[in-house]
Amino acid sequence: MDPRADSPAGTSAAAPAATTALTGAPTGALDEALERLHASGPERLGRLSNHAPMAVEALAAHGLSGEVHRWLELYAPRLEEYPSAIGSITRDNWREALGDPRRAADWIAYFEEQTGDSGGRPWRDVLAEWWPRLLPGIYGGATHPAIRVGHAVRALLSGEETRPRRTELAPGLGYWAARHHPVTGVELLPASTGTAAAALDSVEPIPGRDNGNYPDRLGRIAGLPAWGASVTDPDEAHRRLTELVCAATHRYATHGHGEATMLVHAATAPNAVLRTLPALPRALWAPGLHAAWTASAAVTSMYAPDAPVTYTAPGTFSPEEVFERALAHGDEHVIKFTDTALDVAASTGDERALTAALRAIELSEPLT
Repeated sequence: MDPRADSPAGTSAAAPAATTALTGAPTGALDEALERLHASGPERLGRLSNHAPMAVEALAAHGLSGEVHRWLELYAPRLEEYPSAIGSITRDNWREALGDPRRAADWIAYFEEQTGDSGGRPWRDVLAEWWPRLLPGIYGGATHPAIRVGHAVRALLSGEETRPRRTELAPGLGYWAARHHPVTGVELLPASTGTAAAALDSVEPIPGRDNGNYPDRLGRIAGLPAWGASVTDPDEAHRRLTELVCAATHRYATHGHGEATMLVHAATAPNAVLRTLPALPRALWAPGLHAAWTASAAVTSMYAPDAPVTYTAPGTFSPEEVFERALAHGDEHVIKFTDTALDVAASTGDERALTAALRAIELSEPLT
């Protein structure tokens, strides 16, 4: 019997007494929320991602653990039951199951076994083994599986390696494997030697950009600039990836009106990769940069508007105030994008990232 049956999605539970992580942040609310969410499937309506594990991790990471359960109650109606299993995935048959969304439960079970307390391996070893296998399919699920992995890894690196946090890595990796979707036939245009911002500006929009869903648009990408394609040094890859996250975040302030929800992924997807690098062997950092760039550029190609607009923030706010505004708004994409914007603001010291977060709050529909 699946233990998830004892914790139906959408059921409320009181938060346990908080423990203290190595960072001094309370972990009880996050761990309890993750345990509750592991009874839910990784998607809803057969195509939309379950954002709750990512959003609650972001809230906890910014010192808002006390708000985790209140937010989760608002989001709970969007949770769906855990999907049914089809069959076991093994080291011998995994290739034929890769990219099959019907096998999501099978993939999650496989990674739970790989990282579990009974006979499992260190989670970093599992991550390092599967990272190069999964990276080519980063586009799948609108990049949400990779983003979920990034949040799971940050939780593991920033505090205690509790069982709920180790368990959270399994649905992230399993969802990524199930939605694994490489993009083939895309021409790499002449490499850009300029900045990440200039490279994003040079991305050509797909034809018929106003029509079709994400998979349809993805199939119409013909070419992308090969920014950073020659980078092999791990430290340079880390620097370039940091630059890309910064550029994509800043760009949202002037381009987010193209598609308020989808364009946040041009920043949050590469940031998920950036967050994962410290848990990986350095030899895997450059491939992470290359996959993150193509994912960010692909989203830009599919959804960027015809022209930028000037945006002025409605005031000057501290990072904490901006995140509180995102929480009050409630939308899961707004919370996750603001989480990334605060990373950028902390690393650059400028306010453009906070302005971009305020723009996302303004453009997006609130969670009600």
